[in-house]
Amino acid sequence: MSKPISPGVDIGHVHLKVADLERALAFYSGVLGFELTQRLGRQAAFLSAGGYHHHIGLNTWESQGGSAPPRGSTGLYHLAIRYPDRRSLADALSRLREAGVPLEGAADHGVSEALYLRDPDGNGVELYWDRPQEQWPRSPSGELVMVTDPLDLRSLLAELG
Repeated sequence: MSKPISPGVDIGHVHLKVADLERALAFYSGVLGFELTQRLGRQAAFLSAGGYHHHIGLNTWESQGGSAPPRGSTGLYHLAIRYPDRRSLADALSRLREAGVPLEGAADHGVSEALYLRDPDGNGVELYWDRPQEQWPRSPSGELVMVTDPLDLRSLLAELG
């Protein structure tokens, strides 16, 4: 096995092919709250949180009017958007409910709490926050022990006061 890469490496952005740019913008900007940083006419848009150049790219270059990939095919399983804390994830859940976006699932993984849904193009989306590493569940030998337990959505929404 080769040596590990730098621990400072991370995933900078995701770029999605979408069928309808306006519909995708209504979801990623209108519902989730990402800010539009640049737009290339009716073909592409770039969105960010906190002033970064872009976390999400959307384009219709090869997909205008297209359909979602069929189940059972290869491709993106989901994109994961990490929130800085539990309260921010609760805000995301509140936004989804207000917009009528259904959840496909919600889980407590021990290391994180996550909401699962589909964007308007059928792409899987995970919205989550990580617990501090010192709270992650570990076996007696120190190995990480992730779980998939139900997430208490009422408790999560209680974070909003």
